[in-house]
Amino acid sequence: MPESAQDSAHDANRNPSGPTRRTTLRTAGAAASAALLLPLVSATPAAHADQPRADGPPADGGALQRAFAAAAAEYGVPVSVLLGVSYLQSRWDGHRGAPSVTGGYGPMHLTDAHTALLTAPHHSQGTEDARGDLARPLRVPKATVPEPRQLPARLRTLGRAAELTGLSAEALRADESANVRGGAALLAATQKRLGLPPSEDPAGWYAAVAAYSGADDATAAAVFADEVYEVIRGGAARTTADGERVSLDAAPALAPDTRQLRTLGLPSRARDPQVEAPKEVSCEWIPAPYEEFGDNDYGNHDLGDRPASQSIDYIVIHDTEGSWDTTIKLVQDPTYVSWQYTLRSSDGHIAQHVPLKDVAWHAGNWYVNAKSIGLEHEGFLTAPDAWYTEAMYRSSARLVRYLAKRFDIPLDRQHILGHDNVPGTTTATIAGMHTDPGPYWDWAHYFTLLGAPFRRTAGSSGGLVTIRPDYDTNRPVYTGCETAGEECAPHGSAAVRLHTAPRADAPLVKDIGLRPDGSDSTTGVNDTGARATTGQQFAVAGREGDWTAIWYLGRRAWFQDPKRRPTAVSAKGLVVTPKAGVAEVPVYGRAYPEEGAYPEGVPVQAVSPLPYKLLAGQSYPLGLRTRGEYLWATTFDPAGHKVVRGQDVYYQIQFGHRVAFVRAADVTVRRSGK
Repeated sequence: MPESAQDSAHDANRNPSGPTRRTTLRTAGAAASAALLLPLVSATPAAHADQPRADGPPADGGALQRAFAAAAAEYGVPVSVLLGVSYLQSRWDGHRGAPSVTGGYGPMHLTDAHTALLTAPHHSQGTEDARGDLARPLRVPKATVPEPRQLPARLRTLGRAAELTGLSAEALRADESANVRGGAALLAATQKRLGLPPSEDPAGWYAAVAAYSGADDATAAAVFADEVYEVIRGGAARTTADGERVSLDAAPALAPDTRQLRTLGLPSRARDPQVEAPKEVSCEWIPAPYEEFGDNDYGNHDLGDRPASQSIDYIVIHDTEGSWDTTIKLVQDPTYVSWQYTLRSSDGHIAQHVPLKDVAWHAGNWYVNAKSIGLEHEGFLTAPDAWYTEAMYRSSARLVRYLAKRFDIPLDRQHILGHDNVPGTTTATIAGMHTDPGPYWDWAHYFTLLGAPFRRTAGSSGGLVTIRPDYDTNRPVYTGCETAGEECAPHGSAAVRLHTAPRADAPLVKDIGLRPDGSDSTTGVNDTGARATTGQQFAVAGREGDWTAIWYLGRRAWFQDPKRRPTAVSAKGLVVTPKAGVAEVPVYGRAYPEEGAYPEGVPVQAVSPLPYKLLAGQSYPLGLRTRGEYLWATTFDPAGHKVVRGQDVYYQIQFGHRVAFVRAADVTVRRSGK
C-alpha cells in the first residue's frame, strides 16, 4: 500500500538528520482523469482453489455448473474454454453483484465501468485514516463520470454482451447464469469476427481467449490466454463463496493454436531492457523518478548496488488501496514514495518502477526497505465484496518465483511478508504501520501457485503449528469495511482470531504496542492485534478440546482448531527461548548494529526495543539469522551512502501478527517439540 510521505518511520530512518518531507498523499487528479481512466472502485479477494480435478464428471450438478454447460452449448463455445476464462477472471465467483477494481461484474467479469463509478460507495476525496492510507475507495463526483462511449472498449464489455444476448444490463450484472451467457456470447462473437470456425476443439479458441483480456498489445493478450490454457490443462475444482461446487476436468495434452494471435492485429511491443521479470508475464517499464527537489531533499528512492551491497531477504506483498491509473501516477511523483512493481487486477499485467539493485521506500521500516522488494497489487482490503483476480494472483506468483530464485529467497512466510507483517521500528511507529493486504488475501492459494503449499510437516508433538484455515468456510466477523463498527459482509478469510482463553466469548488478546492504554483488540478489519494468518508458524503453548494455544506477543493466545475441521497443521523446526536464568528478553523492530560498528560521519542509530517482552518459558519460531546492518543513505549522490555492519547477531521470529527481532546473545535456539 503506498505510504504517506509523512510516514514518521520512513522519514526518521531514511534521513535521521535531514528535513522532514511535508507532502501528503496525492489524490488530486483522480476525478480529472475519470473521463479516460477508471479510478477508485472497490476490489476484493477471490476464494481458495482446491486441488486440480483430474478426470470424471462434475462434482455435482449445481446451478452454476449447469449454467456454464448451457451457455457453452447455446453459443458453440467449448465448456472448458468458458470455465477457464471465468476461472482466471473470478475463480467462478459472482461477488454478489459487486464490481471489481476495473468495473467487472459476475463470474465472467463483464465490464461496465460507467455503472461501477456511479454506484461506488461515497467517501470524501482525500480522506485519510490513522495510518496515513486511503483505507477506503473514493467516489468520483457524478459530474465527472464519463459516458459509456467515452470509455475504452475493455471497460464496457457488458453492454456488448447485452446486445448479443438480448438480456438486460441489470441481469448481466446481478444474475450469474445470465452473466455466463454474456461471456459465452462475447467469445463466440469474437471467434466469428476473427473469421475463425466455431470449433468444438478448445485448441481453436486461442485468439478469442486472448481478445477477452482486453489487452492492447500482443504480449499481454498472449500471457492472459496462456494462463487460461494452463488452467484448462491442469483442471480445477472449488466451492464458490455462495456454496456452488464448480469443476473443470483436466486436459493435460491440450495444445492451443498460438498462431491465431496474429488475427487480433495487436502491436507487439519489445520489452524494455530495464525490465526484470520472467518472460511468462507481461511487464513494462514505468520508471519512478530519482530527482532532487530542493532543501537537500530528493525522491523517490535510493540508488544502490544490491545484492552486492546488501542481501535481499524479503519480498513484501502490498495492495494499492487505489486504481492502477492512480497508483501509476503516485509512483511517478518524486515527492512521493516508491515500490518495485505494480500489478494490474484485470489481467495481471505488471509495471516495474525501480531497479532491483536500488532501494524503494515502501515498507514503513527502513531496515526492511533496504533488504526487500515491494509488490503493489491493485485492490482494496476493506471492501469484502470486491476481488483480487486469479490473473493477478498467478502473475504475482510467477514474478515472486522469479525473484526468489534470483536472490535465493526461501518461499515461506518468514521471507514473503505482507505489509501487515512488517514490524514498527520503534514503539512510536507501531500504531501507524500499514495493514494491507489484509485478512482477505488468500495466502494458501497464493503459496500453492508459488509451488510451496502449506502442509503438515510433523505429528502432534512437533511443537509448532502452521496456520491454515479453509479460506472459503473460515468467515470470522470483521467490522469497519464501510462504516466504523458495522459488520463487513461475510467473506472467506486467511486469518484466525486469537482469544485469552479457549472460549469463543473470551476477550481477544491485547497488543500493547497498538493500544498502550491496555484496551482490548477489536474485530476491526484493520486491527491486527489478535490475528494469526495462513502460513505463519507459532510455537504450541497448550491444547484444550477444540482449541490450540500459541505463544503470541508474550502470552498465550487461543484459537479454535477443531479436529474435524482444523485451522492449523502440525509442524516442527527451530525455536528461540530466553537463555537459562533470563526472565525476559527485549524485542526489536529492526536489526541495527551495535554502537561500535559505526564509522566516523555516520550517526549511531538507536537499537530501540519495542514495548513487548519474550518471557522465560516461551518459544517463538526462528525465521532467519542476520548480523546487525544499517544503510546510511541521506544524500542524492550515492557516493555518500554507506552500509554499516556490526558483530551483533539477530534472529527474526514470528512474535505476533508481525515479525520481530531478538539478539542472539539473549536467547537459546533449540528444536521444537518433545
